[in-house]
Amino acid sequence: MHKIYIDSDVILDVFAKRGQFYHSSAKLLSYAETKKINGFTTPLVFANIYYVLRRMKSKEYALQSLRKLRIIVGVLPVDQKHIDLALNSKFTDFEDAIQYYSSRGKKLDYIITRNKKDYKHSSITVCTPGEYLAILELKN
Repeated sequence: MHKIYIDSDVILDVFAKRGQFYHSSAKLLSYAETKKINGFTTPLVFANIYYVLRRMKSKEYALQSLRKLRIIVGVLPVDQKHIDLALNSKFTDFEDAIQYYSSRGKKLDYIITRNKKDYKHSSITVCTPGEYLAILELKN
């Protein structure tokens, strides 16, 4: 069973019901929910999603969504080692560097994001939700 990092843009596609991206992102989260894959994210993603959903919808909607998410995915640790690695990395986006080193520390198989360009220095395979779903369908 694959262990995957799920980036905030993918999760927001579902909770904010973002048009063309909703279907594949929702399917990915449903696979995590039914334990067909092991989904993970970081505390940074929880904070970012709370901020966005609170502004888009309401505080209560944001908290309700995060409670659902917490049931579906595991939370990767972020510690000083991840911060130090991110500070000294070639990543252009500092937050994505933190996510990457946290994922690498737990030996995840894939990073799922719609922002693939931000992970060009990744040694972990990076896919969009649609690309990853295609990999799963080929495997099955």
